[in-house]
Amino acid sequence: MIIIGEKINGTIPSVKKAVEERDEDFIYNLAVKQAEAGADYIDVCAGTAPDVEVETLKWLMDVVQDAVDKPLCIDSPNPKTIEQVFKYARRPGIINSVSEEGNKCEVIYPLLKGTQWQVIGLTCDNNGIPSDVQTRIDIAKILVEKAQKYDIKPERIHIDPLVIALATDNQSMRKFVETMTRIKKMYPDIKITSGLSNISFGMPLRRTVNQTFLTIAVFAGMDSAIMDPCNREMMATLLAAEAMAGRDRFCRKFSNAYRKGLIGSNRNQPTAGDAKKASTV
Repeated sequence: MIIIGEKINGTIPSVKKAVEERDEDFIYNLAVKQAEAGADYIDVCAGTAPDVEVETLKWLMDVVQDAVDKPLCIDSPNPKTIEQVFKYARRPGIINSVSEEGNKCEVIYPLLKGTQWQVIGLTCDNNGIPSDVQTRIDIAKILVEKAQKYDIKPERIHIDPLVIALATDNQSMRKFVETMTRIKKMYPDIKITSGLSNISFGMPLRRTVNQTFLTIAVFAGMDSAIMDPCNREMMATLLAAEAMAGRDRFCRKFSNAYRKGLIGSNRNQPTAGDAKKASTV
């Protein structure tokens, strides 16, 4: 499973405060904690007003790249913002995201031609998120076909079927799995990704709902997740699901993570301390 660490996002109050105060240590330490917890990519999202988004996103990228040797997932709803900060990435990562909204593909795909960059494709268009499976599949097909014009193969694309809140559609999980299964049948090398929190909007015990969603999605074939790797219970759920899906031979990854103290209850989780002084990162 590819883990995209989600914590450096300006819509999170503590991160918003750090961004406004240009608290480099806070962002630095947050990047290190996610990398140490198992993140393969670090998502960076400014979450600010459009007039300062480029400046803020570049600052976040610089701090994170100084902190950890992990590729970035550059995250913005504005493709023009991504276009302006793209050159500041020091190694190929993931662009988050393209869709059939506006001209996102036409702006982002040319940037990726001739590179090793990957991209997240959202199954939505100018009409929003489709409620049915077939429209999501049709959008995914369009995204892949447009990508091929720029020599972007399906293996570099993470399709997000955009799970809808279960509280508003009790078939949401079934639709997500069906969409994922049919897309992967069309494009065996494509990756499927998702955030974990949308499924539980409007429900009590959201953590339980999110963990259950992750278990089912992994077992059904999901390849990557935008999640909090510092949540040890969520990471335990992920590794257990991978073991039950036959992706962890002799449960080695699960057992090793437990021995290293990377999974289990968050209550006794040690703090990272001053991660900026750590010599192991």
